[in-house]
Order: sequence, then structure tokens, then C-alpha cells
Amino acid sequence: MTARELAGKELAARIRADVAQRAAARRAEGRPARLVIVTATDDEASAWYVRSIASAAAKTGIDCDVDDLGPAATAAGIADRLMALSGDASVDGVMLQTPLPPGVALADVSGAIDPAKDVDGANPLSLGRLAAGLPAYAPATAAAVVALLDEHDLEAAGARAVIVGRSAVVGKPLAHLLLDRDATVTVCHSRTRDLAAVTSTADVLVAAVGRTHLITPAHVRPGVVVVDVGTNPTPDGGLAGDVDPAVAGVAGALTPVPGGVGPVTTALLLQHVLD
Repeated sequence: MTARELAGKELAARIRADVAQRAAARRAEGRPARLVIVTATDDEASAWYVRSIASAAAKTGIDCDVDDLGPAATAAGIADRLMALSGDASVDGVMLQTPLPPGVALADVSGAIDPAKDVDGANPLSLGRLAAGLPAYAPATAAAVVALLDEHDLEAAGARAVIVGRSAVVGKPLAHLLLDRDATVTVCHSRTRDLAAVTSTADVLVAAVGRTHLITPAHVRPGVVVVDVGTNPTPDGGLAGDVDPAVAGVAGALTPVPGGVGPVTTALLLQHVLD
């Protein structure tokens, strides 16, 4: 068996085309759309992602500024900057890129982002509204997983979905999004006993832990749909997923890395800015 490739490039291109059209209309009105990304890290994978967002924004006509506070930034300094940007009428979207400096937790600072400008769903209020089924911006990566399933006509309703990773950026919000699609959801993490025994029950398996090739053929059952959210830097400057490429010989469908979740994530983030 060779897994069907769940590419995201065509979907991302359609989303970006819509964003570009809407951004051009805004610019013609004299009010360009503007995104500001706040960073406080020297992590290379993070830097790659921020560069990809800035490049995509430029191509769609959205102004994008990267505000680098440096890896020595304090929680107070980060929160103050997020609050200032939230109050700036020229800014439509505010994004805080992780990881954060040692000792600074996302929950310590993300509440400073106005939920109305929280385009990547970082504020706990956004996650709470998502859990309650109220309007909110879901983190773009979590939303991209659902968008990819829809794009490839993969039904979530009634499916057994297993998510490996419980972060507030992907795992937790994705669990709520899939529950809203009537999937039966299990969330795994570092304390899960016998991970393979749980993941091998999945109809849809999402790997989102940031560990290169954690998921092997031993973790999956034949025909499963596997969504790889991992973007782990490799020594040659490339990217590797959380899923071992050998899984393609067992799974029914698999997202590529790069070219799967990543392009859709970036496109949806820009869509949120226009929204």
C-alpha cells in the first residue's frame, strides 16, 4: 500500500487568492491590512515559519511587521508589547510566535492580545470560546488540519480521531474542532501508556509533538489517515515531520512535510487578518 498524498498547496493557493483580492480592496480604500508578529526566540524552526508568513503576506498585499524582542525578553516586556499592538488602530492582527524565552509561559502573556485581533488563537479567552462553541479564531495550525480533511473529502463525523500532542497551539484546540465535526477524539501526550496501542485504533491520526519521526509503522493500522503537523529542522537545512516516511507504506493517506499542513496554516492565518 502507498498512502494517498494529502497535499495542501492547491487549497492554500485558493485561500491566498481570496485574501489577495480582499487585501487589494482594503488597500484601495487607503487602509492596508496589517499583521504584526512578535517573536522572542532564536529558534530556527520558528524563524523559518515567521519568514514564510512574512513572504506570504507580502505576496497577498498584507503589510507584515516582525517585532523581534529577542530571546532575553521578559514576560512583562512581551505582554506590554502585545497590549500596545492590540490598542494600535493600524494593526488588524497580532500574533505571538513560540517558543518563548525560558521561564515565560504562553499563558503568562497571551492574555494581553485583544481577542478581536488574536488571529492565531493564543489568548485563553479564544480557546475558551472555541471550547464553548462560540465564535473565535482557532489557532491556524489546528484549523489547517480540519481544512485539509475537508479539502480531500475525508469525513470526520463518526471517525475515531487520535491526536498526539496536547499543546494549546494544536492539540487542545484541534480536539474541540474535531468534536464539533462529530469525531470521537482521544488526545495522547508524554504520559500516555503504550502509545502505539492507542494510535493504532485511529481512523484519523494527527501527530503534533515536534519530535522527528516519532510515529512509525508500528503506531498505525492499515488505511489510517495521518496528518503530520511536525516541522522539525534537519541538519541539511530542510524540514522533517513527526511521522516516519515509512508510514506511507501502511497508511491510506498522509500529509507531506513540507507541503501539507504548513501552506494551509499560513494561508488561514492571513485569512484571519482580513476577517
